[in-house]
Amino acid sequence: MRIGLIGTGRIGSFHAGVLARHPRVGSLVVADADPARAAAVAGAVGAEAVADAAAVLAAGPDAVVIASATAAHAELIARAARAGLPAFCEKPIALDVPGTLAALAAVEEAGTELQLGFMRRFDAGYAAAREAVRSGRLGRLHTVRTVTSDPEPPPAAYLPLSGGLFRDCLVHDADVVRWVTGREVVEVYARGADAGPAVFREAGDVDTAAALLVLDDGALVTATATRCNGAGYDVRMELAGERAQIAVGLDERTPLTSVEPHGPGAPVKPWPGFLERFAPAYEAELDAFVRLARGEGPNPCDGREALAALRIAEACERSRREGRPVRVEGVSPGLGGGSSPGA
Repeated sequence: MRIGLIGTGRIGSFHAGVLARHPRVGSLVVADADPARAAAVAGAVGAEAVADAAAVLAAGPDAVVIASATAAHAELIARAARAGLPAFCEKPIALDVPGTLAALAAVEEAGTELQLGFMRRFDAGYAAAREAVRSGRLGRLHTVRTVTSDPEPPPAAYLPLSGGLFRDCLVHDADVVRWVTGREVVEVYARGADAGPAVFREAGDVDTAAALLVLDDGALVTATATRCNGAGYDVRMELAGERAQIAVGLDERTPLTSVEPHGPGAPVKPWPGFLERFAPAYEAELDAFVRLARGEGPNPCDGREALAALRIAEACERSRREGRPVRVEGVSPGLGGGSSPGA
C-alpha cells in the first residue's frame, strides 16, 4: 500500500516510523505545515516528503493518516473523503459538534471509512477490562474511576487551540468508559481548577478537573485529570462490581507511591509520557487501519464514536462553566455505547 501522512509533529513522526515499518505499507508520502520538519521525518524513515496536504492527496495514496493541527482535521477528513480515500485521524474530528457533523456528513456522502485515534481501545489492559465487564465476571458494575495525569503542561501556544482540558484530555476517558462498559453517559457534573501555571487562566482553561458521569444504568463514574502531575504520566481505570474489582494501568511504572509500611515504593522508572505508555496501542491502531483500508477488517472506532465522546466532553465543559449538572445531548439510553469492536 501507499499511505499518505499529513502532519509530522510528535505523534505524526511516531506514526511515520510505525507505517514505514509496517509489512503491508510499500511507500509513505508525508507533508507538514513546516516543510523542513516533514523532510527530516521523511529522511529518517525512508519516506517521500511533499509540499502540502494537496500534494499528498495528489501523490496517489491508497489511504491517508491525518496527524495535523486540530483545526485542520475536519477539512482534511472531508478532502480525503471526496478523494475516495479511507482516512485515519487523530482525535478530535473538530472542536465543536457542528464541525464534527459536517465532516461526518462528507464521509457518509462519499461512502468512505474514517477511523479515529482513540488509542486506549487498543491497549491490552483496557481490552482485558472490557472483556471482564462484558463477560459478567465483575457482576453488576456500580463504580468506575478514571485518572488521566500529564507530568507537565503542554506548550503555552497549544492551550488556546486545544479546546480545553475536557475536550483535549478527558475526552479519552469519555470514549474508553463507553467502550469498556458498553453504556452511555447520560448526565455529568464537572468542576475545574486553574490555581496552577498562569498560562491556563490566560487561555481560559483549567489545569485540573474532576467530573461525575452518570451511566444509563445508574452506575457512577468519577473522572479526574490534571496537566501538573510531576510524579510522571499516570493513566488508570478502576472498575468495581458486586463480585470483583479490577484496575487498568497499575504496574511497576505507575507513578504512585504507597505510604503504607509494606506497600510498594516509588517506581524506579515511571512513565514519562503518552508515547511511551501507549506505544503498543498506537502501533495496533495503525495496523487495524491498514487492515480496514485493505478491506480486511471492521472499523474499530468510526467517527460516530468520536462524536459521542465529544458530546460528553462538551457537557462537562458546560457544567464547569455553569456550575450545575448537565444532560448529555444526543444519547439514547439503554442502547449500549461503545459497541464497536476493538483491536
